[in-house]
Amino acid sequence: MVKKTMTVLTTKHLLEAYRCGIFPMAETRDSEELFWVEPKLRGILPLGGFHMPRELKKLIKKERFRVTVNKAFLKVMRLCGSPAAGREETWINEDILALYGQLHEQGHAHSIEVWEMGELAGGLYGVAIGGAFCGESMFYLKTGASKVALAYTVARLKAGGFVLFDVQFLTGHLKRFGAIEVDQDEYLRRLQEALKITPNFYSLPEAVSVEEVLQLIAQTS
Repeated sequence: MVKKTMTVLTTKHLLEAYRCGIFPMAETRDSEELFWVEPKLRGILPLGGFHMPRELKKLIKKERFRVTVNKAFLKVMRLCGSPAAGREETWINEDILALYGQLHEQGHAHSIEVWEMGELAGGLYGVAIGGAFCGESMFYLKTGASKVALAYTVARLKAGGFVLFDVQFLTGHLKRFGAIEVDQDEYLRRLQEALKITPNFYSLPEAVSVEEVLQLIAQTS
């Protein structure tokens, strides 16, 4: 992973950075500085190769959770940046919160929220640029909620015509869902192809049926 320090950052700089395959992070949530990150190896989740674990499919079919889009963006971000078991420290500081909040207001950043009994149970957020969706972080307060968010995100991206789901770094957790690792040159090639596309993040209605979500996920490229 290559780090490059920065000074003042605006949303214009941020979008240009994503077009170049880099993104900002902070060392900790209390850090006052950000730095650019350019991974030598990049995690991506092929939209046509999403693996649906059996227990996740059962959970979705139970309709225990309600899934929404862009209803609680900043709350999702703050929960992604909050301490959790096994993740006592995160890279989401106040500058990141402010910048991505502005990106959301400008229509470039989106959140997927998962609710149970009117309470936020999990979710994720990311940046849409051309036909690429750059997933930033996810969280869960209820078991399985972040997995449901991931599955619904894949369905939404496929329905909207996206071609690249960037997950930044390959983890054992993401690998379970079909994520793979490519080098930065291959990632940039895929990114440039994705930037030629104008997809529609909202082509899938929020009140989509479980059957349609599962059907979209099952479709292969």
